[in-house]
Amino acid sequence: MNTLLLKNKAMTAIWLFCALVLSQGYPVYFPRETTPMANNSVEKDSTEKRICISRDVPVGDYFDFMDSLVSRHAPEIDYPLTEHLLVRTNPWIMDTLANTDYYRQIARDSFVYDQKKMIVLRAGDSLMIPDSTTVTRLLNTFENTRIDINIPEYKLRIYRDSVLLYAFPVRVGQNTKRYLAMGNRITNLQTVSGKGTIVRHARDPVFYNPVNGKRFYLTRRDDGKTTVMPRIPWIETEINGVRNGQMIHPTTNPETLEKAYSNGCIGAREADMWYIYYHAPIGTRIVIRYDLNIVDENGERITLKDIYRKGQDPETGKEKTRQTQK
Repeated sequence: MNTLLLKNKAMTAIWLFCALVLSQGYPVYFPRETTPMANNSVEKDSTEKRICISRDVPVGDYFDFMDSLVSRHAPEIDYPLTEHLLVRTNPWIMDTLANTDYYRQIARDSFVYDQKKMIVLRAGDSLMIPDSTTVTRLLNTFENTRIDINIPEYKLRIYRDSVLLYAFPVRVGQNTKRYLAMGNRITNLQTVSGKGTIVRHARDPVFYNPVNGKRFYLTRRDDGKTTVMPRIPWIETEINGVRNGQMIHPTTNPETLEKAYSNGCIGAREADMWYIYYHAPIGTRIVIRYDLNIVDENGERITLKDIYRKGQDPETGKEKTRQTQK
């Protein structure tokens, strides 16, 4: 009884101390309780730090805040610390960011004009700094994670080894050619298939209309309302050794999903894009394929619509003969 009383008093003292330090604007650290190891010959971290956040952090300041945490705590540890490792150690952050999706908010009768002003980390929230064991496990997970996109299926999947983690609907490039001012040339708008890796993240993208080259700041939503463009990361790929400029990014118009609609980029829902981003650190493998014959969720073999008419002769529009296909 006395032991329990002392433990409760100790926890109360810790939280009172947290409240006091929060009022001064400083972070607080909490060691996580661990069970003593049976084999003392194996060295292992006995604690993980917990940071008590001292202020509200909106989406607009989120990445700078996370960078400051990484730079502040990286020198204190002898293993790599990145934003992706920090968030994957605290996966609730992905869920919170996903809930800034305009359409999720509308479903809750909340109109959001500027997503960047939404609070995603609140004063009093705590974040865990991963220990070396957690980092090793996550780095192994990153190494074995791959992104798989099947163009005619309009589907992006995330796998860890052979385990399917997520499957998201996407939109892909149109089956046409068009002059794009951004490239100053006639461009094939089909999404390019092949194998490659994630090579860059654009965490604060600047928005230009690729057709006329003009910068824009606002977007018209599917419900006809206008909002500021949200701050959600874009992902650049290198496919078949080439950076072709076709990004993976959120679309503010989910009505265009599961269609050949874009100028070549792969578009996903705002909410889904946060999960894609945090499962795609630099170097993540990606395959973009064009498979018409697939097995659906019910185990049935189906043939998808040939949206790019790859089974047709481009000159005649007729089905290719076997000789032409070789």
